[in-house]
Amino acid sequence: MLKSLFIFGVLGVLLIPAKCDLISVCVEDDNDLRVDCLIEPKPNKINSYEFSWSSGTKESLINTNVSGSSAEGQFKEKSYVEELEPHGYRMTLAEFTDKLPHNTTYMCKISGEVASVNVEREQLVPCSAVSMFLMSTCSWIVCLLLFSYQMHS
Repeated sequence: MLKSLFIFGVLGVLLIPAKCDLISVCVEDDNDLRVDCLIEPKPNKINSYEFSWSSGTKESLINTNVSGSSAEGQFKEKSYVEELEPHGYRMTLAEFTDKLPHNTTYMCKISGEVASVNVEREQLVPCSAVSMFLMSTCSWIVCLLLFSYQMHS
């Protein structure tokens, strides 16, 4: 009993500052770029989204559903967005992985809340389940919980 209390106390301290990545970037098997934005929308608000990237001082809008804004011409027919369950959006950009800037900041904005991640072109991971699991900070939380469960039983 005391051992379990100690383990859950340590886990609690470790998990308090932990947070899941709100944005992830990867390359699909067909070399399309995929950006998942997992920002939870605010209740009773119309969900709006914007996906963009920046390299240096130039920011380029890739896809949006915000009234009055539009994506740059080079992206209009190359990107699409789908809603994710339980919340968030996935933007896919076709035929652009060979044209990506070297050091890029990917950004998404859902209902006014912004998430961003900086990725070097050489560090883009494939969109396999294992790669995405290892890339996520939440995966380490799951490992700790499984370890805790094993120690408890």
